Amino acid sequence: MNMKNLSMSFGTQELFKDVNIYISPNEKVGIVGVNGAGKSTLFKIVLGKEDPSSGKISFSSNSRIEWLPQVIEDDVSSLDMNVFDYLISARPIDMLNKKLVKCYEKLATESDESKHDAIYNRINKIQKELEYWEEYSAESTLLKIIDGMNITSDILDKQISELSGGQKSKIAFAKLLYSKPEVILLDEPTNHLDKGSKDYVINYLKHYRGSIYVISHDISFLNEITTKILYLDKNRKTLELFNGNYDRFLKIYKEKEKSLENEAKLKDAEAKKLKSFIDKYSSSSGKRKRMVQDREKKLEKLLDNKIDYRAKHKDTDFKVEIARESNKVPLMVNNLVFSYDETEKKPLINKLSFSLTRGEKFLIVGKNGIGKSTLLKLIVGKLTPRSGVIKFGPKTDIAYYAQEHELLEDEKTIIDNFLEFDLTDSALRGVLARFLFTGDEVYKKVKVLSPGEKSRVALAKLSLSKANLLILDEPTNHLDPETQKIIADTFKDYKGTMLIVSHNPDFVDNLGVERTLTLPEGNISYYNRESV
Repeated sequence: MNMKNLSMSFGTQELFKDVNIYISPNEKVGIVGVNGAGKSTLFKIVLGKEDPSSGKISFSSNSRIEWLPQVIEDDVSSLDMNVFDYLISARPIDMLNKKLVKCYEKLATESDESKHDAIYNRINKIQKELEYWEEYSAESTLLKIIDGMNITSDILDKQISELSGGQKSKIAFAKLLYSKPEVILLDEPTNHLDKGSKDYVINYLKHYRGSIYVISHDISFLNEITTKILYLDKNRKTLELFNGNYDRFLKIYKEKEKSLENEAKLKDAEAKKLKSFIDKYSSSSGKRKRMVQDREKKLEKLLDNKIDYRAKHKDTDFKVEIARESNKVPLMVNNLVFSYDETEKKPLINKLSFSLTRGEKFLIVGKNGIGKSTLLKLIVGKLTPRSGVIKFGPKTDIAYYAQEHELLEDEKTIIDNFLEFDLTDSALRGVLARFLFTGDEVYKKVKVLSPGEKSRVALAKLSLSKANLLILDEPTNHLDPETQKIIADTFKDYKGTMLIVSHNPDFVDNLGVERTLTLPEGNISYYNRESV
């Protein structure tokens, strides 16, 4: 990747400017920075979905680029395909073989021998393409990917339109790996991967012959696969390349920032000293006047070369209070049955029973598509069960954090999404500031926010709910590591009851989870980190 004089702005909002960075082919690059720094925008520039304000990004000629976005949007043309056909379509082997047959047919019927050389050239070109796509081993490669990513035979037979959001993400990921591009762009690829699938993907990417650029807040994933880190500094509007994985980047970056901060403090102290002298003797004459002029020049030079060290990351100060204490059993689920297709013999959720105790943190785990998000939607009334009972205690107050932020109103601004709360403008701005939304940022429409920024809006709304039962669906997805830690530390002190779906073991460990429900079996056990 070659970035030459690259700048990007949206109106008055500048993301980065005058970037000149070259990254060699076949590197595995982690792209990191706080939410809203421009990571996904950088990918859109690479893909031609956004035009930079100036400059360009280029790759070596004939590089095929494939992208896995954070949120998978439905491709209408593929919704009626079954999963296996959709996966195998990633390599154009069938199409090339049809072209090859036509070439041989044309060769057999073409009486003008002068045209035979052109046909042979076409045949040779197609055969080289088939060799690139590994015609004879391609299906075996696909089956290994299917097995490694735990894509079961019942999923392979389903149509794309029947899959859950998590399943679509996993299938799209498998298709990308099978498509064998020279350049892979991954935007939060582990958000929907269970542990087994994640381990397989890590091993696959570590040995992949091609360039990989990955945006991820999953530190363990970055540490495993990356050879370089590209850091987007939101404060300075810069991009900087570091050698090594995330932990190495963080160590070097912190040392660099500490050094800059110390140097900046020394120069600030020197500037104050110079200014004090200038103020004291500004009306002097003669030799002292020349001394004042000399110090004015030194002060001007200091201010022109002021060191821009990184300001401390603001805490979100995320405190979730409860308005009242719930009953001893805030939620009971008994013999719950649900399926999206009423004719299915084996329901997605079948005779599930469990109950929560006041104040406990209760985790739901299981593979993608097994029904975790569906269960939460049943509990909050977004879906209706076929049979069974969901019963809340009479003093249970619920707040729901949806994985895809569907509870936010996209066409409204950030601040208008809080009209339901009886707060003064000043108080509301105070809450939003704690979630890193300040100044005119509060007037941004939700639809233009990055997924991480949407997460912060949703968490800010949650902080005002005063509910005593929080139902959280992957609350740390899309959040940068610093914000993840703040959220985890804050939830740990929450006095109410929590029902959580999460693939983030560090977050779950911090919460103090006591029990785990494993789907689809419905088994309840004491919490074990290995189950996440």
